[in-house]
Amino acid sequence: MVSIGNFFFKYRNVLFIFLYLALFIPSPDIFRQEHFGEYYYLWPILLGLVVTVAGQAIRGATIGLAYIIRGGRDKKVYAEELVTQGIFNHCRNPLYVGNILMLVGVGILSNSLLYMAVLIPLFLFIYQAIVLAEENFLRGKFGAAFNAYCARVNRWLINPSGLGETFHSMEFKPKRWLLKEYNTQFVWLLGITLILLLYYPQLTGFDPQLRNMLLAFVMLGLAAVYFTVRYLKKSGRWVAD
Repeated sequence: MVSIGNFFFKYRNVLFIFLYLALFIPSPDIFRQEHFGEYYYLWPILLGLVVTVAGQAIRGATIGLAYIIRGGRDKKVYAEELVTQGIFNHCRNPLYVGNILMLVGVGILSNSLLYMAVLIPLFLFIYQAIVLAEENFLRGKFGAAFNAYCARVNRWLINPSGLGETFHSMEFKPKRWLLKEYNTQFVWLLGITLILLLYYPQLTGFDPQLRNMLLAFVMLGLAAVYFTVRYLKKSGRWVAD
């Protein structure tokens, strides 16, 4: 599993692109009108948005409180230090938990049985392999300190005990969250927009002209924010502390 994890760690960015594109593969619906009534489409919309927003909130809280180097080095697992502060004090892999919830949420939002039944389990297997590869590296580098951390903090489940104290004792840095996450947020919000407007014509009264106008407006707005943040970051006007 460690070797499998190292392989997928190297190509994980490509994997995410594939997973987002897979949302638009034709699939049988999870929620159907014959089972959930006239407003059946509200179920995947509301449930999907709650789950996916929760995932982004977890990522935001994690990065805003205690950032961890996620990119590796030379496409290999790497860490300069063992980060155990912030949300990492409650879960060993909160960023991955956030990713999982984000993808599960958009999978529900897309109302795709194929995505939820096939791609999400595959994604979970890949993430488990990546985590085992990372743990193998961390155990080799930090030894007893990492073993003690593993004994105290769960790999996947977020322990809510003491979360309030964690937030009160640390400074949340929204600028760091935005600068580190703007790529992810752009793709995520764009995906949500496309799903809502293309999959649910009920939201625009079955008016394709209104749908296209809203789609263009939202995409232009997202692009404007994306390139503004990118410029501020690349120019050094905004620095993630």
